[in-house]
Amino acid sequence: MTDNNLSPKATPADVLRQARRHWLKGERIHLASLASELRIGRATLFRWVGNRDQLLGDVLWSLYDTLREEALANTPGEGVDFVVGVYRHINSVLLHSEPLRRFIHQDSEYALRMLTSAHSIVHTRTVEANTRVLEDQRKRGTINPPMAISSLSYFMVRLAESCLYSDIICGREPLEKELDDACTAVRILLGSEATNNLNQENNDDVCPLG
Repeated sequence: MTDNNLSPKATPADVLRQARRHWLKGERIHLASLASELRIGRATLFRWVGNRDQLLGDVLWSLYDTLREEALANTPGEGVDFVVGVYRHINSVLLHSEPLRRFIHQDSEYALRMLTSAHSIVHTRTVEANTRVLEDQRKRGTINPPMAISSLSYFMVRLAESCLYSDIICGREPLEKELDDACTAVRILLGSEATNNLNQENNDDVCPLG
């Protein structure tokens, strides 16, 4: 049977939704299975989504972007407090996300590449989205960071990744307290005096950013 013999009713959005369902249930995403489930040809599926890594990247980003929009809508204030509030909301949810933790432990090396590689969809789009938030606040005159916005955005994302994926990076379970410290660091990067003192205990235990 060829693509010409099929009358696909599914759309690229249907593919993304179905792939998301599989990922959220802890199931691996197989393009051949998706094509069969949605009754579309494999050639059509590959034309729509590219390869498996591209589809998984889009799945992960779609979930992150929904969370990001929720944080932007529900975080009050402006300026440093707003930026840090959004940052904390997003990363606190991710820190306790069961599907994310399951994905990380299924294949740690692959998960780290998909989530944090300089070429990954998730990392690249996260930095871009964070940059837009920072630029918006700067244009409003509510923040005046002492460094380039692009560098600041990148540092913020890498800092979050070092907290969220510390179990892969250096074998330490991710902790809410370290996310608190990351938020304090973001305040400092934004040029604001930290409102909470950094905890100096157990310094030898801190995971390097590498």
